[in-house]
Amino acid sequence: MKKKKQQDVKTEKQYPSLFRRIAAWVYDTLVVAAVLMLAGGAAMGVAALLLSIGALDITGYEDVSAYMTQHPVVGLLYTAYLALAIIGFFAFFWCKAGQTLGMRAWKLRIQNKDGSNIRITQALIRLGTSAFGLGNLIVPFSQTKQSFQDIMAECEMVQLPKVN
Repeated sequence: MKKKKQQDVKTEKQYPSLFRRIAAWVYDTLVVAAVLMLAGGAAMGVAALLLSIGALDITGYEDVSAYMTQHPVVGLLYTAYLALAIIGFFAFFWCKAGQTLGMRAWKLRIQNKDGSNIRITQALIRLGTSAFGLGNLIVPFSQTKQSFQDIMAECEMVQLPKVN
């Protein structure tokens, strides 16, 4: 019985194009919208519970939603809570698996140069310097196709090989 010749395996890293990054980002915005709906629903549930037991007074506001978004203090807390939900989503997926759901769909991975998962501080730096995706605009001009946020967080985004 003849043994099959093993195919050459690429050991060189492949870096994703701007299109692939944007496609994953668009996919992730849909997932983040769902995360925000769940977080908002949970907050509304807590507010409704507090209202029913008399621990919350929304006098002067149309409803609980208006209270949570228009009240000077509660509005800031609610916005911070939703921002933490977004930060938590990205930080969790980047640090645990190196991929969000959108990155998985487009076969992308964020990692350190040695292939290990990024740390929480890198994830926070990456989020803080991404400028809502505008940091990706330097990808076509970068030799290794790295974005501004990748450079600042000292990590890299790679394109994973296709699985046969």
